[in-house]
Amino acid sequence: METPVFHLVFNFLRRVFARMRSAGAGLFALLPHYGVDRLSRLPDALLGNIVSRLPVKDAARTSALSRRWRGVWRSTPLVLHDADLDHITSAVSRVLAEHPGPFRRVHFSSSKMEDFHGLLTSWLQILADKGIQELLLVNGRSPHDLLLRSTFLGMATLTRLYLGLWKFPDTAAAPPTSFFPNLRDLCLCGVLMENSDLDFILDRSPVLETLCVEGNQFKLRLRLVSQSLRCVQIVGSFEEIFVVDAPQLERLIHSEGNKGCTPDVSCTEVKIGHCPKLHLLGYLKLYRRKHTLDVGNTIIKAGTKVSPRTMVPSVTILAMEVRFDVRNDAKMIPSVLRCFPSVETLHIKSRNTDQLTGKLNLKFWHDSGTIECIHSRIRRLVFRDFRGGRTELAFLKFFFESALVLEEVVILLDTGFTSVEEVHSKVDSLGSVKRASEGFSLLVTGCSDPQEDHIQSFKRGSDFSFRDPFANY
Repeated sequence: METPVFHLVFNFLRRVFARMRSAGAGLFALLPHYGVDRLSRLPDALLGNIVSRLPVKDAARTSALSRRWRGVWRSTPLVLHDADLDHITSAVSRVLAEHPGPFRRVHFSSSKMEDFHGLLTSWLQILADKGIQELLLVNGRSPHDLLLRSTFLGMATLTRLYLGLWKFPDTAAAPPTSFFPNLRDLCLCGVLMENSDLDFILDRSPVLETLCVEGNQFKLRLRLVSQSLRCVQIVGSFEEIFVVDAPQLERLIHSEGNKGCTPDVSCTEVKIGHCPKLHLLGYLKLYRRKHTLDVGNTIIKAGTKVSPRTMVPSVTILAMEVRFDVRNDAKMIPSVLRCFPSVETLHIKSRNTDQLTGKLNLKFWHDSGTIECIHSRIRRLVFRDFRGGRTELAFLKFFFESALVLEEVVILLDTGFTSVEEVHSKVDSLGSVKRASEGFSLLVTGCSDPQEDHIQSFKRGSDFSFRDPFANY
């Protein structure tokens, strides 16, 4: 726990080193001005914690403060960021050689890896031998298909691994001792790999809780078999996302990502298998050539008759994207919602399109029959990018007339509205609707932050202190 004393000493040291760097003076010239050396009387654990938070150059310089500090840097789990160093190759080699480990966190991201690819291999071996805990390795400059050496597959002490813009090593040739017994967080960004490589990592990571995959450079079929995964976040195009057996999985988040950075996959099949604790799912895209939903080996289509085997009763937060102006897309909504009878919070993003194929009126929604989650479970509805179209309004009116336990509705306006009067002309008709739940509140507002920004934020999606990571407005 970081106490007031910790912050006081940490900030003091930062000021000392900042003054030393700006003045170009030696450290010894600054110390006499501070009088009695009370810092050296602090407990070893506190001094070590402080040193580990300093940039690596400053951390090493603490050895010059006094005799008391000489052993602190070498005995402290170290943080090493190559961005903090001037002459990267020589400085990193020296730090890795002089510090006995372990290393709390190491970031290599500001260098052109092609220039010292061979040296990087030796660095990874040293980190593996000296107990690396968190490793971020990003090949920030082209070419982005450099082969990552398999050395890191032997890092048994890793708890967190972030790889960006590499070609993954061939795991078929990996030694049978490759194992990640402590790995809890894995993030792969723009990594060229085979399906079998990801299967290999999942199989060898018995305590992995968070998996993030972004901007893959190939058509990956993601099969999730893990006894420990709690959160999976996927950004980009995939042929298949299949939750085969993930008994601890609580969150499955998928977004498209930036156009142009992933291959064009015509349709992603989302298959829900064994995941009894899954309570958050989204964004499902209910339109052709984007998502196909398969529950219990049944592909859900408009008019599909649901049964217990096609239901996922654990999901309480559901997000989906719909083109309301495309008739067949909007007709998918009742069938999909019936697959998730326990939803309490529903996020709907209305997607704009030039493919106008007919409107659905209020009669259609009433004729579709009772939808259990709307009727008796949903307490909160968030409707994004509202444009005031006839099908959007008909759906909202049906929702208001059917939702018995609804407590809150948030309508986030599309950016196309040009005046308050235009907003009122679209929304006012909702005020005359007879509400099944008289007490719910209705908020109509602009969106403060685009949905894509926070769905692609791995930190927010995997932070379980946020009950609903989709609720960012």
